[in-house]
Amino acid sequence: MPDEKLVEGKFQRATFAGGCFWGVEQAFRQIKGVVDTEVGYTGGELENPTYRDVCSGKTGHAESVEVTYDPSVVSYKELLEVFWNIHDPTTFNRQGPDVGEQYRSVIFYHNPEQKEAAITSKKELESSDRYRDPIVTQILPAEKFWSAEEYHQRYLEKRGRRFCGL
Repeated sequence: MPDEKLVEGKFQRATFAGGCFWGVEQAFRQIKGVVDTEVGYTGGELENPTYRDVCSGKTGHAESVEVTYDPSVVSYKELLEVFWNIHDPTTFNRQGPDVGEQYRSVIFYHNPEQKEAAITSKKELESSDRYRDPIVTQILPAEKFWSAEEYHQRYLEKRGRRFCGL
């Protein structure tokens, strides 16, 4: 159903990488106006990567979440605010105990408006003095998104967890 609504222009897509995709997905699923999420891999070279491939650190892919949302309910700017608040954008290739290129912080934009909003949002955060260290989040064009294996989809929800590690 979301793909049909994307074609009709009712829904839009946003793609974010901010560490382990389980927690990122769970955070976005809580947002009113988010109609679907999918975890997967993007930003690398290997076609049709598996979790094992991505964890090898040799694919260039980041664990990512593709968010389908209704812009009449939630704006892209609001999704960016969620993204900045759910991870540490100052750590290079890591989030908490997870280390590796697949855990890097990236905003993958789907159109010029998303690109501009992401750049503006990052600049605002950088000038806010919220962080002592520089923000290392990349802002890159969205590439082919490879869906992760089914057992990764809604992983925390399936296990009755609200957060990773709990």
